[in-house]
Amino acid sequence: MEKRKLEIMKAEIKIENLKCGGCAATIKKGILSITGVNEINIDVEKSLVLVTSEKENLEEIKLKLSKLGYPEVGDKNTVLHKAKSYVSCAVGRIDS
Repeated sequence: MEKRKLEIMKAEIKIENLKCGGCAATIKKGILSITGVNEINIDVEKSLVLVTSEKENLEEIKLKLSKLGYPEVGDKNTVLHKAKSYVSCAVGRIDS
């Protein structure tokens, strides 16, 4: 039986509205819920999300970040995104 090499995707995404560890906790929980994602690191000071996934799902990850209120730098950062990020931040602080 032939073993297939597992392709690993690594991505670095610079996002908007990242303020603190509460935000990071919400992002981590949300992104880890995506099938295939096995590691996530967040640099709050640089507003970076570093993701390692077993499949090519970068667009799904970016969409999830946007829905949580943390769109990628260069995408629209609406008042709704900013409001969602404040709620995500508060939820992350409570959960962690």
